[in-house]
Amino acid sequence: MVPAVFLDKDGTLIPDIPYNVEPSKITLADFAQVALGKLSDRGFKLIVISNQSGVARGYFPESALIDVERRLQGLLSPVRLDGFYYCPHHPQGKVSDYRIECDCRKPKAGMLLKAAREHEIDLARSWMIGDILNDVEAGRTAGCRSILIDNGNETEWILNAAREPHFRVANLAEAAEIILEQI
Repeated sequence: MVPAVFLDKDGTLIPDIPYNVEPSKITLADFAQVALGKLSDRGFKLIVISNQSGVARGYFPESALIDVERRLQGLLSPVRLDGFYYCPHHPQGKVSDYRIECDCRKPKAGMLLKAAREHEIDLARSWMIGDILNDVEAGRTAGCRSILIDNGNETEWILNAAREPHFRVANLAEAAEIILEQI
């Protein structure tokens, strides 16, 4: 069993452009490549965990996410993502096949649990990094430690034990340093 760092995509790994699937508009967040390289070098699997309700809302087809993953892999090279998991569902979606209550949409932990099974991940030694408290809750529910990148994207601030991050930081570089200090 190996540890992982689970990464929210929009607002964490890349700047948040709502519902963007245009590869040319995707850029990495500050320090992303260096921070993830340090984590990968220390044996952490790197796995994206992302809600993509634009599929359910009819804004783009699920197939558009293939090019999003390719773009991320290209931007991060030589660092490699070990997994790319997304939830295409939303209970108020317009596309009937995706208009469901599911176990994968954050703040639920379904994507993390699936990734852990498929990649033999030790969740107790793993981390979830995100920019909103739904990311924190998903990580904690899965049994991971959590880091909130406090960049102004969280707007609700509904706190309870499941939504309290273990650490708050300004960016991925600070998140990586905390993780590396804890091992």
